[in-house]
Amino acid sequence: MKKLLVLTFIFTLCSCSVGSVVLLKPTVVVNESQNNYEYIYGLETQNINSNIGVTTYGGYFYSAGKSVNQSDLITGAFSKSGFIKLIELKEDLIDQALVVNYGKFGRRTVGLRYTIEVTIQLVSAKMNALVSTCTA
Repeated sequence: MKKLLVLTFIFTLCSCSVGSVVLLKPTVVVNESQNNYEYIYGLETQNINSNIGVTTYGGYFYSAGKSVNQSDLITGAFSKSGFIKLIELKEDLIDQALVVNYGKFGRRTVGLRYTIEVTIQLVSAKMNALVSTCTA
């Protein structure tokens, strides 16, 4: 019974803090069509870790954690759109390759949590010109 009460409390706490998050609209700038490209290159990022812990009545402590690598998420989105991630940028594929840059900027507190502004740039590997950018 105590476990059920604790789990209900944790679920309610998480729901309240997540449900109140209002995200800002993303900004997208497209300078050139991405249809001219087949490959992506770049994206070496580190894991982001998230943890939460709660001490309950009676002194029991419950915690949960999650770890995610942004590179895996972004690569997955591009793969779903038909792009192939290159481990090495070769000269014969440079015409069809986009370099993907990822950066975090700013932090906004919302309720018990916070959001981070993220920018993803797509740069032509051959011309070194900005193809498109998205900030959210």
